[in-house]
Amino acid sequence: MGGTFDHLHEGHKYLLRTALNISHFIEIGLTSQELLDNKKGFSKLEDFTTRKTNLKNFISSFTDLNRVSIVEIKNWDDMAEYSQDPTYDGLILSQETYSNAVKLNELREQKGLKPIILIVIPLLKDKNSRKISSTAIREKLE
Repeated sequence: MGGTFDHLHEGHKYLLRTALNISHFIEIGLTSQELLDNKKGFSKLEDFTTRKTNLKNFISSFTDLNRVSIVEIKNWDDMAEYSQDPTYDGLILSQETYSNAVKLNELREQKGLKPIILIVIPLLKDKNSRKISSTAIREKLE
């Protein structure tokens, strides 16, 4: 799985819990600050170290951190490279990133790799039926 995991929220936590409930080991591609320059609410983004620490703290609250590897995604080539790892069996993702995952599987097939299983986690909504998102959290901080 991969993402920014900014202002770790219930949607992220659901995604992570699900991943660790169905996998013995997961790798998380955590986007670097440089990749986030154009993200909405950039000035309110948590830095890489904070985001990584928050991930580790949350994960360690319910399982052994040895089940997780967090790698920094410094550019989009990194993402493509990691997705081409022949040892990967599946990709856990949100509905929002499904089309990108399909493209990654197409790249795998072009390179003669077996497609990975795509496990799509639904988006969570708040009490007002709005999707829970880091962007919405950052907007409230501005």
